[in-house]
Amino acid sequence: MPDEPASWHVFEYEGFDIHVLPQLKPTPEHAPLRASDRYVYIGHVCRHGANADAPGEAVRFHSDGNDEFKSADDAVQDAPHIGRSIIDGTHPDLSVLSLVSHHHHS
Repeated sequence: MPDEPASWHVFEYEGFDIHVLPQLKPTPEHAPLRASDRYVYIGHVCRHGANADAPGEAVRFHSDGNDEFKSADDAVQDAPHIGRSIIDGTHPDLSVLSLVSHHHHS
């Protein structure tokens, strides 16, 4: 399975969906080769059932620049904590207020 692109994982929380995609962390060309790959993740939070690709429908987040995980699984396990903090309003930088405050105008 190593050649297959990683797939999105979805966690439901409080009426929102947390989408997570683990990614191999790119190794800078000048960096020494490491014994094992490291993983990071990208993700986004959107209202349950919303089209996350539509403008303004998702809050995007990613692993901290210094975070790296030994496996894609570890990365996927860490990401929902970030998503939940965004939904709970405890994340320092990101919030879902923009998702819930605006409603679609016809």
